[in-house]
Amino acid sequence: MHTSKDSAHDLAAAILPLVGGPANVTSVAHCMTRLRLGLADPVRADERALRALPGVLGVVVDDGTYQVVLGPGVVTRVTEEFEGLTAARRLAARGEALREERRRRNATPFKTALRRLAAVFVPLIPALVGCGILAGVGGLLVNAGWLPGLTPALAAVASAFMALIAVFVGYNTAKEFGGTPVLGGAVAAIVVYPGVAKVTAFGVPLSPGQGGVLGALAAALLATRVERWCRGRVPDALDVLLTPALTVLVAGLATLYGIMYAAGAVSQAIGTAATWLLATTGAVAGLVLGALFLPLVMLGLHQALIPLHTTLIEQQGYTVLLPVLAMAGAGQVGAAVAVYVRLRHDTSLGTSLRTTIRSALPAGLLGVGEPLIYGVSLPLGRPFLTACAGGAAGGAFIGFFAMLGDRVGATAIGPSGWALFPLLAGNRGLGVTAAIYAGGLLTGYATGFAATYAFGFRGRVGPAAD
Repeated sequence: MHTSKDSAHDLAAAILPLVGGPANVTSVAHCMTRLRLGLADPVRADERALRALPGVLGVVVDDGTYQVVLGPGVVTRVTEEFEGLTAARRLAARGEALREERRRRNATPFKTALRRLAAVFVPLIPALVGCGILAGVGGLLVNAGWLPGLTPALAAVASAFMALIAVFVGYNTAKEFGGTPVLGGAVAAIVVYPGVAKVTAFGVPLSPGQGGVLGALAAALLATRVERWCRGRVPDALDVLLTPALTVLVAGLATLYGIMYAAGAVSQAIGTAATWLLATTGAVAGLVLGALFLPLVMLGLHQALIPLHTTLIEQQGYTVLLPVLAMAGAGQVGAAVAVYVRLRHDTSLGTSLRTTIRSALPAGLLGVGEPLIYGVSLPLGRPFLTACAGGAAGGAFIGFFAMLGDRVGATAIGPSGWALFPLLAGNRGLGVTAAIYAGGLLTGYATGFAATYAFGFRGRVGPAAD
């Protein structure tokens, strides 16, 4: 009887859970008529259910081998599908184990602090993206001279959030660190209040917005500490009056006469350093940043970059770091496509892994790389490293043009890949900026593909890290 590939796959998929699942299968082989399995624990196999499966002619346990009788011809196709299922599921289990190991490693005080820092800024990303797109549309209309009556309204809608982002940062900071959110927002609002221009700190008048989101973050953290100190010492009868007043007073004065000045200096240094880095050592800096971003994601350290991106957007209107870092995703996509091509003839692993790649690739093109990282490249081993090589090449491409004076930036954080195009901005116009970014993506794709195809596997095919 002829058995199609689909029916062989269905029969293999039905047999696998009845023999205890992939974790219980230690070896797979076949003879002329029987699928021969080595089982870690034969007791876990459901012999009665196996015998009842359509297509199973019998079950034999002989000399420690569990044998499923399928018949000539059929057994060959079912064995191929069975091997593919067990290999793919072991690979998926390995990816999940790596993910869990990363979670355990990230449970350090430093990384916990980074995750809490990310919890302050991540809720702001939808507004950053929305306002960034509107700012881009407004800029196009201004450059084209279209709808002059609408562009001021678009500018107001797009810019209002950024003008008050410090308040939102303060609110989220207090909420995340155990304070009253509105008090954190109230203290952070001092940073952007126009009246601070009348205040002199260290002999220099303050400027509204000085210190930006870093100042707002520090001010709200201090307000939370002051509030919690007051809660334990102020009598209950006076708590509702004194605690908010003392919190705003103490943290507010500290913000005016210390935090805004210090945070302003740090923010200015960040902007200067980022501009200098890409303008002076752009290709090398881009190569290093593009290569290291995937490992930073694995370690959870990429969260420390969120305040830097936000500070650059606040200062310069865009972050020059994000497009460079986005090249890591391009390298990942190129590596995944190479794995897909290399495994096209591998029936033991390729079928299921290629299905995973097909389903995850559209998200990867739009900058969502986790399915490809944890489902494909990281469990395989070498493709993760060759994906980093693709990211390095794409980052070097963008960095090289930065050295020539063509800066590529993003007006919001969050999206990457092709989803970043609507948020691109630069100093040479949208056309040049988009062309450079597209060139970086293509470079990352090509290098990730070539490096993975050539060096991502041992021998003919198969996992590199086996």
